[in-house]
Amino acid sequence: MPEKLAPEYMLFDDPLKFYNAMLNDIENACNYIYLETYRFNNDSIGIKFKDALTRKSREGVEIKLLVDSWGTSLPSNFFSELIKKGGEVRYFQKLKFFWDFFTKNHRRNHRKLLIIDDKISYIGSANLTDYSLNWRESMLRIKSDLTSSFKKVFLQHFKIYNKYVLEKLINIYKITKDNYEIIRDVPSLTKQRIRKRFIELIKNAKNEIVIETPYFLPGFLVRKALSDAAKRGVDVKVIMPKHSDVGLINILRNRYLGPLHKNGIKIIFYVPHNLHAKMMMVDKDVFSIGSPNFDYRSFRYQHEIVVVSQEKNVLDQIDKHIKETLSNSEEFNYEIWLRRSAIQKFFEWILLPFRHLL
Repeated sequence: MPEKLAPEYMLFDDPLKFYNAMLNDIENACNYIYLETYRFNNDSIGIKFKDALTRKSREGVEIKLLVDSWGTSLPSNFFSELIKKGGEVRYFQKLKFFWDFFTKNHRRNHRKLLIIDDKISYIGSANLTDYSLNWRESMLRIKSDLTSSFKKVFLQHFKIYNKYVLEKLINIYKITKDNYEIIRDVPSLTKQRIRKRFIELIKNAKNEIVIETPYFLPGFLVRKALSDAAKRGVDVKVIMPKHSDVGLINILRNRYLGPLHKNGIKIIFYVPHNLHAKMMMVDKDVFSIGSPNFDYRSFRYQHEIVVVSQEKNVLDQIDKHIKETLSNSEEFNYEIWLRRSAIQKFFEWILLPFRHLL
């Protein structure tokens, strides 16, 4: 029976630091490297990862790479050397001309995972691109026996990469092991397991809820849960970038901010650049970290994954991360919001019917 690993946890918010940590772990891999990501670009970061994977494949390490075919636009020969050396590369659900072209092609794999040698796993918010080098992210490195569970999840994703009917093909949506829950979602208008788990955590909060998300377009039930928590005295903070990288979301989210503020929810803007972290901490007692945003699109249409845990070591790191985020942030100004221009209100109204797709 293999010796149980002594757990180690490291939270990264600086992209360059965790890219270097991931590359170092890849370099030390002996048996296998499984990598799943939404965006893998042909730029300095993408090339470093491609070259590292190719080098390890040449050494006989098993390489499986799953990228999303919408988020990853690469020349056909980009991975040719990796494939030639024995690596397997799959593009999740390539775009097809269905009769409902946009609806099915909108169901993207937004997960970010790296699993190495039954020892090390990474989960969180970051893609593999230098486009986001100055963003604030959230990536959790876990060295523990939990890696075997991530491996099981990844291999199922890899197997059904080109299947569009997924509810019948996924038989494990939640894995509980070593004080962790691994929860994953497939596109669904009704199931939305991650959203339901988030609402459960919000409803059980007693003192504090802190959410970090780049895109904040919450549905009615999430808005109600957050408002109800604030009304019963819970300190509810939602931190988002003042200016995200998606301008349309910046406009549309404005419609929600005033009413949420009036219901007691503290809206806070991260100022320096884009905040791309995706996490929640409740009562400094439980956290969630993973790939989904707090918006309709993540909960309804995308393949997402989170871990939920009460691991004290990680909670302490998240608390430190949040304090640093807040030190570089400013509070939402309700009076300025009330005075926003008629043209801004008009565009908020125009975009409202598209809130599920942004």
